[in-house]
Formats: sequence, structure tokens, C-alpha cells
Amino acid sequence: MRKVCIAGLPAALRRGLRRARQALRRALRGRGGRVLARVLCVCLCLAGALGLMAVSVSAAVCDSVRERIVEFPPGPSEAGGPYDCVLVLGCAVYEDGRLSPMLEDRVRTGAALVQAGVSDTLLVSGDHRTDAYNEVDAMKRRAVELGVPSQRVFQDHDGYSTYDSLARLKQVYGARRVVIVTQRYHLYRALYLAGKLGLEAIGVPADRPQGYAGGAMRELREVLARCKDVWSGLAQPAPEAAGAPVSLAGDGDLTAQSRPHS
Repeated sequence: MRKVCIAGLPAALRRGLRRARQALRRALRGRGGRVLARVLCVCLCLAGALGLMAVSVSAAVCDSVRERIVEFPPGPSEAGGPYDCVLVLGCAVYEDGRLSPMLEDRVRTGAALVQAGVSDTLLVSGDHRTDAYNEVDAMKRRAVELGVPSQRVFQDHDGYSTYDSLARLKQVYGARRVVIVTQRYHLYRALYLAGKLGLEAIGVPADRPQGYAGGAMRELREVLARCKDVWSGLAQPAPEAAGAPVSLAGDGDLTAQSRPHS
């Protein structure tokens, strides 16, 4: 099998593979080779142990908040009266200002929740670090197109991470009871952080039945992100960008700006 695979490769690459194989064999001969083999074995065992630990932490995060994820629209017992706001977490926006499919579904779900009376306020939080990239303006524009009054759509331009969005939701916007909207895989981490920050939160998933491209890789990255945010929830660092208090009872149009901190 090995000869067949190599035979189909260019001559220069075949020679390189043979030399590499020969070098590996020489390296593993004698006492030095045995030491190298043991080191490799230890490294593989450590990598396996760390991977198992990461999967276990991720599963524990998911289990701790699973009951706080509800389907749209939340029933009376789940809603418990109007929430301070519906928080829509940002993600990719294309160069022409169009929302990526995941973000489109998030904004649609958030707008529908406001129109269903779960809250009269929509807060869109995302990355607007530079003039060249602005998630929150695109999110607000789409929410208004979907029928949410412009003055009831607030913009958090400094939501650079899930943790920053939730920490600023509490510190800057003074929210206490919130509905978080994002895809289900992301809701576990968002709800976990919300609980650690003292927010009373439920999550409404914004998934489309056919799913999204790159789902497997996204799920793998999320396992690592959950581990990172377990630490964030314990340490509770200050968000990357501070800000003056903003009342969600005011006018959301006043939170529009051409560039953060301008």
C-alpha cells in the first residue's frame, strides 16, 4: 500500500519522503532512539489527557445551562414578564454589509422576540473596532428592516468577545434580566458566562434546520472556547473597552456612532 501511494507522487517528493523515512529510522536506533520514542509517547499521553479534560469541561458547561435554553417563543412561565432586553450576539458581516447566514438568523430571531413582546428593547453587540468592519450598524439596519423601531435598537460597538458583550451588558447597559440570541452551540457558553456575571438569562437558539457550513470545525473550536471562558467566568476581568452608562429606557439611536470612542 505504501509503495502504491508513493508511486503516484512526483519524483522529487518521493525522494524527499524516502529520505525522511530513513532519517526517522536512524533517529530511533539505539539508546537515543528509545529515549525519543518515550518522549513522544509521553507527549501523546499528555495531549490525550488534555483533550479529555477539555471535552469534560465543555460537557459540564453545557449540562449546567441546558435547562435555560428555550424554543421560540418563550412561554409565559419561561418569559416571566418583559425582559430588560433581547441581546443579539454578533458574528461575521460581509464586505458589502450583508449579514452572514448565522448573523441573519440571529437578528431575525431577536426581532421576532421583540415583536412577540418578550422585551421592547433589542441590543445588538458586536465588533466595530475599526471603520473598515462594523457588525453592529449592519445588525441594527437589518433589525429595523424587519420592523423593530429604530429608537428601540441599541448598539454595543465594543462586543469583541462573548465575555465582553455580557460584561458590558451588565456594567454599561445596566441589564439584569435578558434573553440571549445566538446559535445553540454558542448559547451554552453565553448562558454560562451570564450566570457567572449575575445575570438572569434565558437563551433562544437561532438555528436553521439545514445547519451551516463548517459546523464540525466550529464545534471543535467551541470546546476550547468553553474552557477559556470557564476561566473568564471565575476571574471576571474588566471588558476590553470601558464605557459610560447607557440607559436602556432611553433612545437607541443615540448609541449610533461612526466609529468606537469617536
